[in-house]
This record gives sequence, structure tokens and C-alpha cells, in this order.
Amino acid sequence: MKDKVRGALVGAALGDAWGAPVEKLSPTQIKEMYGKIDSLDFEHYRAKSLISGKGYGRITDDTLMTMFLCDVYSEKQAHLDAYSIFSLVKKIYFNEIWVPEYQKDMPLIERLFYPEKYIFLSNYLAARDPRSGGVGNMVNCGAAMYMTPIGIVNACDPQKAYNEAIAFASAHQTSYGLEAAGVFAACVAEAFSPDATVDSIINTAIELAKDGTKMAIEDICTAVREITDPEESPELFHMILAKYSPMGDNLYRDPEEVGKPTENYTPSRLKSIEELPVALGYILLNKGDLEKSLIGGVNSGRDTDSIGVMIGAITGAMNGIEAIQQKHIDKLKEANQYDFVEISDRFYKTVIEIQEKDEKRMNDIIKKRNQLRGSL
Repeated sequence: MKDKVRGALVGAALGDAWGAPVEKLSPTQIKEMYGKIDSLDFEHYRAKSLISGKGYGRITDDTLMTMFLCDVYSEKQAHLDAYSIFSLVKKIYFNEIWVPEYQKDMPLIERLFYPEKYIFLSNYLAARDPRSGGVGNMVNCGAAMYMTPIGIVNACDPQKAYNEAIAFASAHQTSYGLEAAGVFAACVAEAFSPDATVDSIINTAIELAKDGTKMAIEDICTAVREITDPEESPELFHMILAKYSPMGDNLYRDPEEVGKPTENYTPSRLKSIEELPVALGYILLNKGDLEKSLIGGVNSGRDTDSIGVMIGAITGAMNGIEAIQQKHIDKLKEANQYDFVEISDRFYKTVIEIQEKDEKRMNDIIKKRNQLRGSL
């Protein structure tokens, strides 16, 4: 269990750092500029710095939000619901933490992308009911990217992980952005099962996913089984996702786009975020191999750090920390000044305490149900 907790959290951080230097680039641009991203030793394509910005093994907000969610669990020592978002709001706004990209202590909200700042606006400034706090937000993968801890706490129980992620993330996201959070957490929970396989994880995703998310995952996985040349996968995946995702290769916000009518990033039952189907596609394509899956996902372009997080968390949970080379673990610690193994071990203690409470509660319920059935 401890090895899998380490694998999931260190794997998520590794995927985040691996994909960070090329986030927003298309697969063609990555190939032209880098050839192939196959380690943590690459500079950011714009801010070419050895000490700050993305690149050279530094994590992004995906991992920092994951760490904060671990802290929320540790404080509450219980499962989360939408109202637990207030603990996270306090952390992202009132606490200063070390942000490796900026090389300084600062409130995390200053680093977050606008849809993640919406957590603060909606649930604090606007004082909304957190159960609908995600309504009105830009629909994206911002909630899904840090749901790894929910999958870990609900290890081996994908349905409960899905339910808890949907409940908690409803304060942050809506529509297919919320759906992805639930499905990703469920995949991590399934990956903790002693008999977990790539197929069982994919089946979990398809069984629990709804609407466009379900269809996108099914289409990607069907295509994977017919791929003969892995180098063709980015173009194939993006072609499949075109009808589900508004992302495309242009991830920049140009002034000319202001005021342009669009349904992109708005609620829809027919759309899906790209990151989760792509991540599952590369895990399936590479038979669950952590490093091969990461290299495939990161070089597929677009939102590469979040794709990396999802691949790293799922394959790390399935294979354990042994699947991650020590040089990567050392590089992450050196580049970020965070010991992710130590962070994982602290969270492991929290997970065990919550799960022990679960077992006691379930034993009490089973006892009462048996008594009730006997009385009938």
C-alpha cells in the first residue's frame, strides 16, 4: 500500500514535471524543437532558464494543488464533500508556499490559471453554496488534474472514489470538467487493486463515465487496439477528439478572439476534456508501462503536464514506486525542493487512518443490517 501511494503521488509529480516544458505545443512543434521529450532535462520552449520557470524537472500548479488536497485530508481526517473546498480556499489564498517556477514563497492563487482562481471567487467572495460552486466556470481539466489523493483514499473502491471526487469538485468544476475529475479518481482507485490491470482500469473508466467523456474514452481505446505505428498516435488521437474537445492546437488567447461567439469550454453533454482520454490511450497503448506511457503522452502535445499527471498517477499506483527510476525521484527533489517520497509517506498515514474509520463504520452497518434481517 505504501509503495502504491508513493507511486501515485511521485508518479503524478513526475508526469507534471515531464510535460511542463512543452505544454501548449502541438506534437509537430515538439518534434521540430526537441525531437522527443524523454527525460526531465529539457528547458522550457520560451523561458529558457536553468533556475526558474517550467522545465528541468520543475513541477507546476497541478502538483501543488495535489499537495494541498493531501493536506486538506490530513487536517480533516475524513472523506471530503463540497464543503471541504473551504479548507482548500484558505490554503491557496492565505498560505504562502514554495513555488519552484517562481523560486519564491507565495500564495498559490497567484500561480493558478483563471478557472482555478474561480474556486476563490465563487466559494469565498461570492459566498455560493459550494455544491454548485463550479457552475459558471470555464469547463476544463483544472479539477481533474489534482484528484489523485481522492483515488488513493478510496483505494480499491472506484465507485466511491468517483462519488467523492464529483461531490468535492462540484465546488470547482461543472459538466464534463467535473465528470473527468470523477473518472480520473476512479481510475486511480482501481489501480490500487492488487489484481489491477490496464484492462480493469479502462473498464472502470468506461463503466463509470457519462456522456461525452464515456464516448471519447471508448473511441480512443478502440483506436489504440488498431494502432500499428505508435508514432502516428498523436495525430490519430487528436482527430478522434476533435468532435469532443474544443482545445485544438492553438492554446493561446489572442486579442482577436475577444468577443467571438463560441461554445468552447462551456457545459455540454457531448464534449470531453482531452487529457483523460489521451492519458488512458497511452497507458493502454504501452500496456501500463509508466515511462513509455509518459513519453508517449508528453510528446502528444497540448496540455502535456496534466496528461503527464494522469498517466503518472494511474501507472504509478498500478506498478508502485519501483516503476520510477531513482534518478527521476532525485531530480524532482533537487529541482523543486520538495521530497515527494516523504510527502507520500505522510499522506499514507492519513489514508490508513481514514480507511480504518471506514472499516469500523462498515462493520457497524453490517452488524445492524444482519440484526435487522434477523428481526424480519
